[in-house]
This record gives sequence, structure tokens and C-alpha cells, in this order.
Amino acid sequence: MIALASTIAAGAIGVALLLNLVRLVRGPDVVDRVLALDTMVINAIALILLLGIASEREVYFEGALLFAMVGFISTVAFAKYLLRGDVIE
Repeated sequence: MIALASTIAAGAIGVALLLNLVRLVRGPDVVDRVLALDTMVINAIALILLLGIASEREVYFEGALLFAMVGFISTVAFAKYLLRGDVIE
């Protein structure tokens, strides 16, 4: 039952990743592209967590946590760049 649910969830997240990729390429604005990239990071984290659940290995959960931290830092850095024009003052 878990295998079927994770397969369906992985397919749905894969479709979401493809739609975000379309928004990343065709985004009318830089902010739209950054939001699409941030959403892709969240979807990739969900895929990593699904892989961890399916394989029953804890290392994937630690990897997902690290990926989430890097995604958050990059979003904050880009927001600071948009506001001030530079990241490091």
C-alpha cells in the first residue's frame, strides 16, 4: 500500500516539477523565475523524502534537511540582492 501511494505521489510531484520548469523558462519576470526555482526546491525535497520512505533509510531525511537549508539561504540571498543590489555589504 505504501509503495502504491509513494508511486502516485512521486508522479504528482514530477508533474509539478515539470510545470515549475515551464514557469522557470517562460516566466515574465525575474521574481516569477525565482519563485518557480524555490518551488522546485520544495518539490525536490518532497521527492527525496519519498525516496527515504520507500527505501526505509534515514540518510535521505538528513539530505532533505540539508537541501532545505541551502534552498532557504539561496532564496534569502536573492531577495537581499533584489532589494539592495548586492548580497555582501
